[in-house]
Amino acid sequence: MTITESDATRTDRLDPVTFEVLKNAFATSVDLMSEQILRTCYSFVIYSRDFSSALCDAEGNTVMQGSGDIAVHVGTLHFQCKAVIEQFGDDIHPGDVFAINDPYRGGTHFNDVSFIRPIFADGRIIAFSQNKGHWADIGGVVPGSFYVNAVDHFGEGLRITPVRIWSKGVFLHDVAQLLVSNTRAPEQAMGDLHAQSEATAVCEREVLRLVHRYGTDTVTAAMTETQDYVERTVLRRLEGLPKGTWETADYIDLDPGKGEGLVPIRIKLTLDGSGIHYDLNGSAEAVETFLNSGYGTTFSAIYAGTKTFFPEVPLNSGFYAAVTADIGPEGTVVNAGWPHAVTGFCSGPYEKIMNAIFEIWSQIMPERAMACAFNLEYLLVGGRDARDDGKPYFMWYDWMAGGWGGRATKDGSGATAPVFGPGLAVQPLEGQERLSPVLTSVHQIAVDSGGPGRFRGGCGIEKGGMLTDAEATVMSYCCDRARSITWGIEGGLPSIPHGVWLNRGTPEERFLGSNFSSVPIEPGDSFVRPSAGGGGFGDPLERDPDAVLEDVIDGYVSVERAEADYGVVVIVRDRELDDIVLDEDATASARDHIRAARRGWLDESPEAIAERYRSGELGMLDVIRRHGVILDWGSGELFPNSTAQYRELLERRSARHWH
Repeated sequence: MTITESDATRTDRLDPVTFEVLKNAFATSVDLMSEQILRTCYSFVIYSRDFSSALCDAEGNTVMQGSGDIAVHVGTLHFQCKAVIEQFGDDIHPGDVFAINDPYRGGTHFNDVSFIRPIFADGRIIAFSQNKGHWADIGGVVPGSFYVNAVDHFGEGLRITPVRIWSKGVFLHDVAQLLVSNTRAPEQAMGDLHAQSEATAVCEREVLRLVHRYGTDTVTAAMTETQDYVERTVLRRLEGLPKGTWETADYIDLDPGKGEGLVPIRIKLTLDGSGIHYDLNGSAEAVETFLNSGYGTTFSAIYAGTKTFFPEVPLNSGFYAAVTADIGPEGTVVNAGWPHAVTGFCSGPYEKIMNAIFEIWSQIMPERAMACAFNLEYLLVGGRDARDDGKPYFMWYDWMAGGWGGRATKDGSGATAPVFGPGLAVQPLEGQERLSPVLTSVHQIAVDSGGPGRFRGGCGIEKGGMLTDAEATVMSYCCDRARSITWGIEGGLPSIPHGVWLNRGTPEERFLGSNFSSVPIEPGDSFVRPSAGGGGFGDPLERDPDAVLEDVIDGYVSVERAEADYGVVVIVRDRELDDIVLDEDATASARDHIRAARRGWLDESPEAIAERYRSGELGMLDVIRRHGVILDWGSGELFPNSTAQYRELLERRSARHWH
């Protein structure tokens, strides 16, 4: 298929000016929903921008998403709109509003609740407006509803199949009360329910304003044409790219039901001139934890990962039409199906798929290449707030910024929202402390967290807290990459492992890992965890020594890791004055030594490396970056299967590119 410049900008039924005006007006109508929800939501989580909105056409196809939506909701909103249409058919009326959170019908996870409103003109449905927001709790075993040990959805919370909340403008209070009463914060949930519904009404008013001005037929034609325009634009962009097939894999840390060993997610991409085609067959079976993905979120990861390399193209179902995917049979980690647990998809397959896609497109578009980004993580502390006489439930629900991968021409972005949702805001510490009995003790750049490379990965964050006045409190953590550590490409090195430390530096110190639920904690207990940085791009020994020196001065890289990872020797003459200088002769010698020795480091006995770690002779970053060995970072126990897999990946992505 050959597409000309005029094809990519043509409109069949509209003059170009009207088309452009309406296309941008659709985007504005969605962004107005976002502004409404920010001003009226009750949940601190939603206020921190864990929500998205969309305008869909009469068939449920996405016409436009907002400019500030989070990536994880991309590619799922139209599935949920179509589920409502399928469920209710002709029984949809003006003034109706529907709710759905069902991940087995194209949703994300149970916490993400969507409200969908039909928009009528001339006696017929012409569109649907939708807002999806993350409720802080949706029931289930633990506060916050992130139960890592869940093996089916019954331990995760309330499943909302398409249900009517407003009927012809009449609020069905009994139905709404049934939903919110299954949460630990019913008043908050009811407030968000009304806020989200009202946001969809804002979009409805805006679309009807356009209908009044341009007419129903013109507006609906523009909805169709906006999708066609995006599809044509993507196909035209593909004409200048090479054709072929590329493959890679990324990994989840483990399947508790099968013992130690990384869990593969396999991605194949084909460009054949007719579109972008993905194949995820060969991915592992569903895991016995909540780190599975339903079909909606897998498609979302595919669309979001691909869209990263086409940033200028608007996002709607036209983009989805240009991208096809075979995600394999139901029952896999990327297509789990009912009743597999899926709440942790965001830390499991989702970002693994995105980063694998980044790796493939980095080969197709090397000028936009980027190494692996840090993994999304959620830390939840929940119990009864003893600061209040009524001791209400509280959910301290926290996520962190981290580092994105080093790029083809520059360092990765540091202290940045996850690729899961670049629009996510870092939650204000003062707001968290007011709402929950958790005191933040540290929140700072994590030194040495950026993966070493010719272009360094962005830095992650270290955040710590302490429980104060609380009762019956438990901690849960949804993350990954304590073993499948954030990786570099083109010779770059990995970042650091994720994981939570409880009471670090005390006799009660415990490493809890990167996925756990229902760990009891008491007032006075402290906890700390880092977010990883991004992986490095290119051989670290090719990084400009002056750039390493600046990293040391800025506190991004320690003096010790500057020499160990980059072979750059610096002398600190006065730290307070930043009087730190480069030792050029020692640097040349150190780099020669690393070049001669580093391949041999990857061949050393994993058992011997583990023993040297346990004795304190080797630090964690030497174990990971020099020797490619994966351990329990608390006890030092060797994971032989994970180590073998990790060394293979390190050889392919890093060592084979070293000169």
